[in-house]
Amino acid sequence: MENEHERPVTFFRFEDLRIYHKALEYMDWVYLMAKNTSNDPFMKSFFDRFIVSSNGIALYIAEGSSRNKSQFIYYLKMAKSSVRECVVLSTVALNRSFITSHAYEDSKNHLMEMTKMIGALIGSLQRSVKPDETDDEESI
Repeated sequence: MENEHERPVTFFRFEDLRIYHKALEYMDWVYLMAKNTSNDPFMKSFFDRFIVSSNGIALYIAEGSSRNKSQFIYYLKMAKSSVRECVVLSTVALNRSFITSHAYEDSKNHLMEMTKMIGALIGSLQRSVKPDETDDEESI
C-alpha cells in the first residue's frame, strides 16, 4: 500500500502548496454562487467582478511561485489583496441578498483561513530571505 503522505512530484511547484488548492476551492465556490443567480444584468456584472477577484488569489500564488523569494512575497501580498476584495464583495452580496447569510459565513471563513495561510507563508519566506537572495531566480 502506498504511503498516503507521499504525493507525486509536480512540475509546477505552486501545485504543491495547500493555499493554492484552498484558493481553487474558493474559486469553485464563487462560480457556484454566480451560477445560482438570476439573469439580472447588475447581478451578472457583480459576480463577474467577484469571479475575477477570486481567480486572482490562485493566479497571484501561481505567478509568484516562479519568482525569487522576495518577488514571491510581493505576489502573495497581491493574493491577500484579492482576498480582501472578496471580503468586500461577499459583504455586498449579502447586503444585496445575492447570497444567504449561511453562504456569507462560508465565504468569510474560507477567506479568513486563506489570509492566515498566506500570512504564514509570507512569514516563512521572510525569515528565509537573505539580502543577497533578492535577485536570485530560485523558486519555492
